[in-house]
This record gives sequence, C-alpha cells and structure tokens, in this order.
Amino acid sequence: MGKEKDKKPLFGSIFQKFFKPSAKAEAKKKKEHHLTVQRSIPYLEMGRDGICRVEEHLYSKTVRFYDINYQLAQNEDKNTIFESWCDFLNYFDSSIRFQLSFINHKSDMSEYNKVIQIEPQHDQFDDVRMEYAQMLKQQLAKGNNGLVRTKYITFSIEAKSVKEAKPRLERIETDILNNFKVLGVKAYPLNGVERLQIMYEMFHQEEERKFEFSYDRILQSGMTTKDFIAPTSFLFKSGKDFQMGDTIGAVSYLNILAPELTDKVLAEFLDMDKNLVVSIHVQSVDQLKAIKLIKGKITDLDRMKIEEVRPDRALCSVA
Repeated sequence: MGKEKDKKPLFGSIFQKFFKPSAKAEAKKKKEHHLTVQRSIPYLEMGRDGICRVEEHLYSKTVRFYDINYQLAQNEDKNTIFESWCDFLNYFDSSIRFQLSFINHKSDMSEYNKVIQIEPQHDQFDDVRMEYAQMLKQQLAKGNNGLVRTKYITFSIEAKSVKEAKPRLERIETDILNNFKVLGVKAYPLNGVERLQIMYEMFHQEEERKFEFSYDRILQSGMTTKDFIAPTSFLFKSGKDFQMGDTIGAVSYLNILAPELTDKVLAEFLDMDKNLVVSIHVQSVDQLKAIKLIKGKITDLDRMKIEEVRPDRALCSVA
C-alpha cells in the first residue's frame, strides 16, 4: 500500500512537460500580478517642497499661472504679448523639458458660495445684500457649469540626486515667475500637497470626497503618497479608451498639419463644458540640430515637388 501511494501519475508528468508555460509567459504573468494601481501612476516620489522624482534621475516642479486678457486686447498689445510669449518659450534650452497643462474639472461650489456670501449687517440694506448675493450665485452656476479651468507649467531636468536638482529647479522656477511677471500674468509655485491634489482630482472626477492628506500621515501609516491619490482601479481596454474607478474617458493625440493656425484654437478646446485635460509637451532642440533638421525637411519637400512635376513633363513630351 505504501508503494502505491508513492507512485506518480505518468500522464500527469507528460502533460506538465509538454504544456508547461514558457519562461516569457511566466514572466509576463508575474509582472501582471505585481502591477498595481499605485505602480501605474508614473512617478517615484513627491517631496513636501513640490519636487517630484519622476524617474531615477529626472526631477520636476510645477507652477500654476492664470489668464491674461489676450482676446480683448488691441492688435498692438496682442503682438507685444505674443512676442513676450515667444521670448518666454525661447528661455528653455535643450536640457529642460516642460509641459503646459490645461485642466477643466468639476469644482466644489460650496467654496465659491462662501466667497460670494455677503453677511447681513442688520441694517436697512440687508435685503439688497441678500438679493445681490443670490444674483451672484445664479451667475456663477450659469457661467461655468460647475467647472474650474486651471493652467500649469511643469518643467523637469536630469540630475544625479535631489540635492543636485533642487538649486537648479529653484533657479528655473524664479526665471519662469519673472517671465510671467513681464507678461502681466499672476503665477505661483506648487508644493507637494498641491501637486498631489491635482492628481487626486483627475483620478477621482466622479467622487465628491475631498482630498485629505498630510505628510505626517505617511509617517504614521507607512503608506506612500500614491496610496492617497490612487483610484480604485485602472482599466485599459484599447489604445484610446480607459476607465479609472467610475470614470470613463478617452485619450486623443492631435497631429496638426494645417498651413495656418488660429490663435483661438486652444481657447476653443477649453471652452467645452466637460472634464478635460489638454497637455502640450515641449522639448527644445539644440540650435545646430534644429538647423540640420529644417534643412533635411526642406530637401524632402523639394524632392516631393520634383516628383509631382515629372509626370506632367512626361505627358507633355508624349503629346
């Protein structure tokens, strides 16, 4: 009886040998098993001062800026603003990556109601104050459909450590704030909590729960910053559509090849009364490389023109 118990099934070993998953399949399964929602958020650490370690040797900071009255300005003023904006963009050299982010998201109307609330003074004008406050609330509800439009610029550099990156990031931040001041735009840098709140609001667009976080809670709980901002789940069914928690969305990449582009194209995108994120990624190119690239493009265009003309010449010679 003891020998029969020690016997191993012959067919089981044969099937295990021929139908054993490959090493590549096992590695993929192991990777999928360890891929969590937190790991899907693409950064490593977020510091209190707003410096984020995006990758092993890549660090970034974010500055929020506000609107400038461009559309209502005179043509001369528009030209001045545009030239100043070009100077601002030319500040960034090839060692600095930066991204412009324009976010439309639902707002907490209770905060705005507190701002426009007029307290009674217990005099004969209290009725007027109440009527005026009510009018402001109605205009607020009609004007933005509960949406807040915010604008950010995020810049990053490569460095061996945060100690090496911090002084340069702060110097770039000061230059950016000064450039915005020249444009007449109000701007201020974001700290770590403010940057995390932006991501939280993006990941929890259908939730009404406010963002509650402090760096002291990390020490107490042993959690990471990602645990406080992560949605319940990520689901990527295709290359365009996605789902995070209860929010369903889509991502589109625009390749604009128009010969002319109006200066209102971005404003028209942002005027949509929907939760929306528009990101413009910019990587400056070294001047010599840029000249070489442009010359190559001009050569390609000339070759295309020649190829288009040749068939016409052939038809003329036949005729």
